[in-house]
Amino acid sequence: MTNELKAVPAVSVSYAQNGSSTKSNALGMRPMQERAYEKRGEQYLLIKSPPASGKSRALMFIALDKIANQGLKQAIIVVPEKSIGSSFSDEPLSKYGFWADWTVLPRWNLCNAPGEDGGKVNSVGAFLESGDKVLVCTHATFRFAVDRFGVEAFDDRLIAVDEFHHVSANPDNKLGYHLGQFVARDKVHIVAMTGSYFRGDAEAVLSPQDEAKFEPVTYTYYEQLNGYEYLKRLEIGYYFYSGAYADEILNVLNPAEKTIVHIPSVNSRESTKDKIKEVEHIIGALGEWDGTDPVTGFQLVKTTDGRTLRIADLVDDDPTKRDRVSSALKDARQKNNRDHVDIIIALGMAKEGFDWIWCEHALTVGYRSSLTEIVQIIGRATRDAPGKTYARFTNLIAEPDASEATVSEAVNDTLKAIAASLLMEQVLAPRFEFKPKNTQNGPTPGFNYGEGGYSPEKCNVGFNDSTGQFEIEIKGLAAPKSKEAVRICREDLNEVIAAFVHDKTAIERGLFDEELVPEQLTEIRLGKIIKDRYPELDEDDQEAVRQHAISAFTVTQQGKKAALGDNGDSEPSANNALIDGVRRFSMDVRELDIDLIDRINPFGEAYAILAKAMSEESLKNVAAAIAAKRTSLTPEEAKDLALRAVRFKRERGRLPTISSTDPWEKRMAEGAAAFVRFKDEGRYE
Repeated sequence: MTNELKAVPAVSVSYAQNGSSTKSNALGMRPMQERAYEKRGEQYLLIKSPPASGKSRALMFIALDKIANQGLKQAIIVVPEKSIGSSFSDEPLSKYGFWADWTVLPRWNLCNAPGEDGGKVNSVGAFLESGDKVLVCTHATFRFAVDRFGVEAFDDRLIAVDEFHHVSANPDNKLGYHLGQFVARDKVHIVAMTGSYFRGDAEAVLSPQDEAKFEPVTYTYYEQLNGYEYLKRLEIGYYFYSGAYADEILNVLNPAEKTIVHIPSVNSRESTKDKIKEVEHIIGALGEWDGTDPVTGFQLVKTTDGRTLRIADLVDDDPTKRDRVSSALKDARQKNNRDHVDIIIALGMAKEGFDWIWCEHALTVGYRSSLTEIVQIIGRATRDAPGKTYARFTNLIAEPDASEATVSEAVNDTLKAIAASLLMEQVLAPRFEFKPKNTQNGPTPGFNYGEGGYSPEKCNVGFNDSTGQFEIEIKGLAAPKSKEAVRICREDLNEVIAAFVHDKTAIERGLFDEELVPEQLTEIRLGKIIKDRYPELDEDDQEAVRQHAISAFTVTQQGKKAALGDNGDSEPSANNALIDGVRRFSMDVRELDIDLIDRINPFGEAYAILAKAMSEESLKNVAAAIAAKRTSLTPEEAKDLALRAVRFKRERGRLPTISSTDPWEKRMAEGAAAFVRFKDEGRYE
């Protein structure tokens, strides 16, 4: 094998390895579980926490307390697919200090039961009539059961929903509809758990009025990874290729790394439409096939350096073969055996809930169906394991060719991959708390404000090492007033940013519109997203949420730029490179104010990495395809600009002028004039 691994443009985040997230307290709880257990008395609990942080065990502690001490009759655990049901198997919790053990009778773990979901509904009915305490079933079984028995049959019980991002406030989402009914009836307790609290389709997970009833427990990726014992660095990158992916995959697939390869969907551009041959090609490129392990079904491949790779093929449609391989991967006796398997090749499997702690590289070919799916795949590589100091995610994407039909599709895939990368950067960063700068401010205990400490004269940036939290002062920042707006600014900024980077218009213009006035994205486009997402907030609170969200996104992007330096080196050496980068950004500008933040193109740094990753010709193809779609000002955009012009007049005492040298003021004036014109033409209802 002579392929040399190619550099993949990547964002690198380094962590402190302080070991805190893996240490248990006297009750056998890790930090996230302890945080969730402290809120066990809440009727509606939403746990947002990364893969491998221990959500399933946190639920066990909470459920046992609700049944023993809070008067609930039973607990029903609802998971998206049968394989995840094993996460809720028996656990001897008393062995580690808790006052009870977690037990699920075999007949009530319906994920292990034969038959279809519809047939298992009878078992749910029998459980509700029984004196037993815990049932585990799939989302589908639960939906059928609620349809048959009605929401009232579940009164005085705990309903725990794992992988909660499968739920949607859209009326067509049956599980979301049922949960809305349960909340309206108000006779059950609900614990919702998710590692990626946003949906790939940008739908809201819960309606705002229902979400307001849930008490959040947030444990961030930063806290999780910073508290690991071994894993020190995580990289997120993408690699563009031309031709067939199977010919180029060895450029980025290192056989010495434990890797999960997700080959493309047969419907995608990247697929050759023959998934079996694709797997054979990858195996053949890795070395010489040496038979199949009779026990596990793993493919054995001899490399040129004399090693034998053990490759698990989950793509083969033969159920006998695939079930044997799948069972071998789930073998609990092999969980801590690093040599059990080397490479896993999958198509639709080995994503959500799949636990292989040794995975060092999640390599995905083609864009997946949603941002949520990408986040779940990345989660496969973020487990802590002895000797594993580094992990990475690489997305292989086909470069656009010259034919127009594929350029359009390729552009969409490219933009989605960049959006996923940007979102993961945000998810991996420490938490931000933004404060309006005023003379009454002072230092907050526990925060380090850098060299010289806190200064009343400037906008300060503080960082708390133990909580992984930034405190950043910004001049002119609007503070949220209502309880809901405060909650959104504290808990949901990543969800708002997910909707922003998922917005096709925003990312197209941010990357490729040379005439862009950044405020058209930071103020108008993001403002519209927030208005649509949180219609119940008044105008001032919507603006406060917008300012906090764009501040979080821009500070992360500019902090990354400062951390990497002008040469774009993707391997910052210090653990706190991003932290230093955020400080450097705030010091490089004379004063950190919201107007300055709004004037920065939030996608500028993504373009810099894209320009390195893609060939010049392909970059031109993409830019041309996007430019061809650009339209003149729409009535809706004109109206949004006119509203900004009114805000400008309120703040400055005058209307924006079309002759201004400030491009944003000029754009607002153009929008206001277009609004008047459209109104005269009767273009508004």
